[in-house]
Amino acid sequence: MALTARHAPRAMIIALALVGPAAAQSSGDDTVVVTASPITKFKGAAIGELVDGLVWRGGLNLSSPSDQFGGLSSLGFVSDDGRVVMITDRGNFVSGQLLYDDATRPLSLVGVRIAAMKNSKGEELPRAYARDAEGMDVLTRDGVPVAVRVSFENLTRVADFALTDGIPGGPGRIVEIPQWLSDLRNNKSLESVCVAPPASPIAGSTLLIVEGTETYGVNHAATLLGKSDKGGLQLTPAPNVSPTDCAFLPNGDLLVLERGTALLSFLMQLRLIPADEVKPGAIMEGRVLLSASGGDIDNMEGVAVHQAPDGETRITIISDNNFNGWERNLLLEFALPKE
Repeated sequence: MALTARHAPRAMIIALALVGPAAAQSSGDDTVVVTASPITKFKGAAIGELVDGLVWRGGLNLSSPSDQFGGLSSLGFVSDDGRVVMITDRGNFVSGQLLYDDATRPLSLVGVRIAAMKNSKGEELPRAYARDAEGMDVLTRDGVPVAVRVSFENLTRVADFALTDGIPGGPGRIVEIPQWLSDLRNNKSLESVCVAPPASPIAGSTLLIVEGTETYGVNHAATLLGKSDKGGLQLTPAPNVSPTDCAFLPNGDLLVLERGTALLSFLMQLRLIPADEVKPGAIMEGRVLLSASGGDIDNMEGVAVHQAPDGETRITIISDNNFNGWERNLLLEFALPKE
């Protein structure tokens, strides 16, 4: 008998959720309707109140009748008006616009389109093993978003996809990564990719972080793809969680999102690592800005930094429901406290 949410123990359900089922890509470029239910409380805090080291700015619970919407693994903002690109572990791009209300609280996600990623020949990715997109960041030229950089696990690789009017597509252009990283052919390989901003000491360099700890035995392996700052570095582990995405703040400080499970519930934390500690040979540790568990969160997998309509720098975190009915697609927004 197939396991369902009604029959399976909660611990087994969570374990299966972190792996996720294989399924088909979007058959084309599909427009879907997404319903957004507001989330006003987080860890008991109201919008505008402090939660750990961040200010809670509100969130959304996203749902859609389309069976192609879900599995959201990472995201990036491609314009100043909230246009966003997300990736799924089915190898699809999800594009749309995040709207805000008059108080700059997340309001809705509109204009949502889903399209299959293509390989370097412009053909749809042939099988689930090649579609497991997990990390993404936006590449800019002279301050203008021109492409998204996507990392994949299982068939471990990194590829760039051009942006046209804020929509990613076309053939993927493979980005060279170290051989040891390409050799990690499992679902705990390349989870995180982020590109350092102009203010960073490693401006323009791409940081890749591995979910598992097999390379060093204890720490998570990472690497930088820059020219003058190319080389390996490490991330210290945290109890019960593993890195699942990263994003740089405008000043060059690094955010690392980590998630896991304990006591039959999901866990997440967000670490801040100072800009001068992100360099070849470093062992990154940083400090925890935010931690949560239980009903306030779900399987939190993606993090991005962008500016809200009022100019405030926002930290947006999304969850991957793995296309399961018992998980949610959450979008949560926070800000750093004003100094």
